[in-house]
Amino acid sequence: MGQGSKPLSSVVDVNVPSVARMYDYYLGGKDNYAVDREASEELLKVVPSTQALAINNRRFLQRVVRCLAQDYGIRQFLDHGSGLPTQDNVHQVAQRVDEHSRVVYIDDDPIVLAHGRALLEENDKTAVIQADMRDTDAIFGHPEVERLIDLDEPAAALFVSVMHCIPDASDPVGLIRRVADRLAPGSFFVICQLVSEDAATRDFVTEFMDTSTQGNWGRVRQEHEVLEYFDGLEILEPGLVEVSTWRPDSDLGAKQLTQEWIEFGGAARLP
Repeated sequence: MGQGSKPLSSVVDVNVPSVARMYDYYLGGKDNYAVDREASEELLKVVPSTQALAINNRRFLQRVVRCLAQDYGIRQFLDHGSGLPTQDNVHQVAQRVDEHSRVVYIDDDPIVLAHGRALLEENDKTAVIQADMRDTDAIFGHPEVERLIDLDEPAAALFVSVMHCIPDASDPVGLIRRVADRLAPGSFFVICQLVSEDAATRDFVTEFMDTSTQGNWGRVRQEHEVLEYFDGLEILEPGLVEVSTWRPDSDLGAKQLTQEWIEFGGAARLP
């Protein structure tokens, strides 16, 4: 499902911001374009906590992967909407616990595919595939998923800071159910998304991102809506929380200081 030998310039629209590249910018990465930086800075003017939120979200991902690998023995991970590679990616965290841990990254941004494949050329336990994370059949039928993920053994499905990219018409709750139907009992889900209890913030960010990305966006939701993703799953302690407070490494860890919006979610086991 890659782009073959086509140059990136022929498959990337550099005039439309990408959520993955905006996230990369907030994390201090270099794999972004002027249009991504401009959209990111515009968003910061109205929601100034966005960059801190992105950093805290990345730290949450690292903690939860380490927790699942160390404490629950998970050795295979499906990272939906993985975004651009940065420091301490999922495979690096998991393979420090067990070098045989296997990871598949899934994203529909061709830049993610190009950079991810370059990073993983010499790591046969890890793959990156270009796919729409909503297309469960295509993902689980992909040769790299079939090669690396044993569906008879527990796995972890990661949906970290991506559910707000899925519009209601695409049934985000149904997406979680479809993936759950494919995974073995004892598997885990890690799910979080942007939420706000302030209607004005929800409306502004949703409209801004939907317009900026030309419809490649869902919406900012409320906490009770995130709870629906976890129906039928056994939520791990400390429950669903603002992610900087999910099992922090210490009391000195960075916390979300402003509350106009937060990244909200947690981890759960499939019975």
